[in-house]
Amino acid sequence: MTFSDLPPEVEELRERTRRFVRETVIGAEPAPGERLDPATRARLQAAAKEAGVFAPHVPKEYGGQGLAIEHWSPILQEAGYSPIGPSALNCMAPDEGNTHMLNLIGTEEQKERYLAPLAAGEIRSCFGMTEPHPGAGSDPAALRTRAVRTDGGWILDGHKRFTSGAVGAGFCIVMARTPAVDGAPEGATMFLVDMANPGIRVGEPIHTVDRAIDGGHPHLYLDDCFVPDEAVLGEAGLGFRYAQVRLGPARLTHCMRWLGLARRSLDIALDRAGRRELFGGPLDSLGLAQNLIAESVIDIETSDAIITKTAALLHSDPKAGSAMSSIAKVHCSEAIHRVIDRAVQICGGDGVSDGLPLAQYLNEVRPFRIYDGSNETHRWAIARRASAGRKAEVRAGEPYRGDAVAGRDGGA
Repeated sequence: MTFSDLPPEVEELRERTRRFVRETVIGAEPAPGERLDPATRARLQAAAKEAGVFAPHVPKEYGGQGLAIEHWSPILQEAGYSPIGPSALNCMAPDEGNTHMLNLIGTEEQKERYLAPLAAGEIRSCFGMTEPHPGAGSDPAALRTRAVRTDGGWILDGHKRFTSGAVGAGFCIVMARTPAVDGAPEGATMFLVDMANPGIRVGEPIHTVDRAIDGGHPHLYLDDCFVPDEAVLGEAGLGFRYAQVRLGPARLTHCMRWLGLARRSLDIALDRAGRRELFGGPLDSLGLAQNLIAESVIDIETSDAIITKTAALLHSDPKAGSAMSSIAKVHCSEAIHRVIDRAVQICGGDGVSDGLPLAQYLNEVRPFRIYDGSNETHRWAIARRASAGRKAEVRAGEPYRGDAVAGRDGGA
């Protein structure tokens, strides 16, 4: 893996991260299908701090490396070369996204209470958005969890599911619908809820094919859950706006981490193809294998390019970057799956066995086409933005080009 035009300090961090993952993390990986145990996670995080690679996205004042978002990708790809690398470096979902949002919109008191221990790896967190049908899922506007004002705070009631990381988490950022009150508009509001609060309860687990996210994806119940006024994250009624602060970068960091795993998968396939003799020569000399390899290189490089562009936009123009993150999410989630699937094919029977980790890698990346908004929902939004953008150009005087007759421009 090579990256050009990185500042020297970022390149040096990338090299340190690369060595740390390969020399320390890979040897601690659980068997395919098993989860990282808390004791190993704690040991690896302590080693990451010692190696100077811990929490690359976290500001230095909170113990991280202080990288700007446009430089996250090369580091998170190196971390993602192992499925437990992001946990070791404390840059795994959902903590990475919650850390980013707390740093941007949390109060000083909220940062001290929640951000500081989260950034240090002392606690984990979760994000409560998705609900059982007909509640919020791909359509956030269907949000059914409610919060109403009471003396000194709010009462939350609702049911969440696929609450990634909830088992063992220290707190949850809960999205709830709130009425117009105290000058705040009706809408959604984010609340910081301690998991020790008697009004919140982790429910039955949801058994999914992926294993990389600590704490699983269980149901979460809020029953007459009181939180004080200072639990509001940001401002009341503006939760959907704040969600974009989190969701755009969070979609992209998923792409970064999984692209690292795609690179690992291709390396496994290349090593196998270079050593295995078939029909009188090495497998990598056969045209069919070469086509699979070439297509995977193309998918990796195009994914890397769109991630780089999106990260730069999120830094310079967050609104445009959030829109581009939908495109990156769709492309990368599908391209990365193709790369790993081809690696399985190149490795043959061993590829689908537990002798190699590739089958588990497929399980890890397959849900990404659903998590963070299904790819079909993102395609719908991408098409709507494209249509609206073109109509705006025509209204501004750009020639209309929709006529069927060649060479004929219609009026706006």
